Amino acid sequence: MKKTIITVIGLAFTISVNAQTIKPYEKTAFEEIQANKFLAGGNLTDYDRIPRQAVLTPTPKGYEPYYLSHYGRHGARFLLGERDYSGPVMTLSAAKKNGKLTPEGEQVLERLQVLQRQSRGRLGDLTPVGEREHHGIGKRMAQNFPELFKTPYLPIDARSTTVIRSIISMVAECEELAAANPTAQFHNDVSESLKYYMNPSKEGKQRANDMKVWPIQTELTYKIRQPERLMQVLFNDKDWVYKYVDASSLMGQLYDLAVNMTSHNEDTYLIDLFTAQELYDLWKGNNHYWYLAYANAPQTEHVMPFTHKNLLKNIIETADTVTTKQATLRFGHDTIVLPIACLLELGNSNASIDNLDELDTYFRNYEIIPYAGNVQLIFYRPVKGKKGDILVKALLNEREVTMPASTDNFPYYKWSELREYYLNKLNN
Repeated sequence: MKKTIITVIGLAFTISVNAQTIKPYEKTAFEEIQANKFLAGGNLTDYDRIPRQAVLTPTPKGYEPYYLSHYGRHGARFLLGERDYSGPVMTLSAAKKNGKLTPEGEQVLERLQVLQRQSRGRLGDLTPVGEREHHGIGKRMAQNFPELFKTPYLPIDARSTTVIRSIISMVAECEELAAANPTAQFHNDVSESLKYYMNPSKEGKQRANDMKVWPIQTELTYKIRQPERLMQVLFNDKDWVYKYVDASSLMGQLYDLAVNMTSHNEDTYLIDLFTAQELYDLWKGNNHYWYLAYANAPQTEHVMPFTHKNLLKNIIETADTVTTKQATLRFGHDTIVLPIACLLELGNSNASIDNLDELDTYFRNYEIIPYAGNVQLIFYRPVKGKKGDILVKALLNEREVTMPASTDNFPYYKWSELREYYLNKLNN
């Protein structure tokens, strides 16, 4: 079954207004990763290495953009855990001490030791690449919508979770908007009081279903990973590997470090250890996890995106108050960008796939939650003296995407229809 799920499990009411059909991708995920190996990073992919829409559709005749509503993930960062760096170093160091590394294995160990030293005191910190990603987004935002961002004394409300990498990402983006419009009036806010909609924890049904993720994910991971070739590259003794190395775990650790090297403007040495098939297989496991834990997965009863219902409410309620040109920027995490893209039903984000072997035919996380991944909703109104409906279009990582309503003027949709659809979805 491949469709947009519009039934909230456990509730009798079915939302059925204008839901669009999920379409398969034209190219396979393997073909895309083979052509651009950096996509194998999934949620660790450098934003500037994913395809972007070169030219956006012009503003409809007789309209002007007057409001932009945004939620964006922080930019590229160091990995989060000390074991992410020390784990593979310990494994390879023990092998070296016992003479069990190949020359290639010794080179890999040296590179890992450098990364471990660089990470000390920096776990989870934004890197210069992460700043660059957000400077680019802010600059293009001003360029794409000059009628809005060149407005004298434009109010810009920018808010972040309390995590430092998100705060610095907010600063980087605001710097570009300030450079484009020195008169813009910024209000920046960082507070635990915003957590209920900016970065809430899973509770109730969502938390209960979270417990289902790891057994499914563990089975899929060990089915997908084939570490034998890589172990032969690193170690010179199969028996040593069998006795002392968790080959699947080591392969996963090296994958995380390899795909995250782009967060540091590093070369491709570690990622080149992997074949295209291995990178695809490792990404596939990453894609499965994010789908099960945060997307519209039947395996977790379609409830995971609703952890972030308060963010959708905030988006709607804030838009309802806007009468003059302004912008609302929100900065947080991939664990929010994916669910809100699902709730908004942007493109293929909300796909519901029963057979996980077919998942990447319809759902690819690198399109939704790379580093600095973002959702932009741009609202349009008739210019002075004209009449017409309020229109909205959605950008997912700066690409125009479909929304759950009918339109004869893609990518523009009537906000009144979308607003009613989303409120029904939330209320029922």
